[in-house]
Amino acid sequence: MIGKPEWFCRRKYTGWGFTPVTWQGWVYVIVSVLPIILLMNTPVIGQTRMTFLVVWALIIGVDFIDITMRLPKDERDRAHEAIAERNALWMIIAVLTAGIGYQVASGIVQGVAKVDPVIIIAVIAGLIVKMISNIYLDRKD
Repeated sequence: MIGKPEWFCRRKYTGWGFTPVTWQGWVYVIVSVLPIILLMNTPVIGQTRMTFLVVWALIIGVDFIDITMRLPKDERDRAHEAIAERNALWMIIAVLTAGIGYQVASGIVQGVAKVDPVIIIAVIAGLIVKMISNIYLDRKD
């Protein structure tokens, strides 16, 4: 697509995605972000602005995924990434579960049973994805 994988390396220690390693990668990042900044600071009719932002985000998002998928990885990188993703997911689930517990406990104290449905949906969605993945992998073997 637009960007090339050789302009980037896989981000190992600071989140997900990739980091520019060449001047072309840095230009790609600047050119990707600059239209959004410029558009947000210019007087443009609301619907036109939103349409452009959505189209631009889709183009850059698809290109970002394309670059990420084409970054070279050896077996060691894949294994390390899988372990890191698993550990990150367990921490996210622990924090979400603690958030549900906190909301339930504070609701009991205040006499109002209120839990943010987004947190519950996130935990249930994770459970469903894990179940589907395990079923697929069991049948694949």
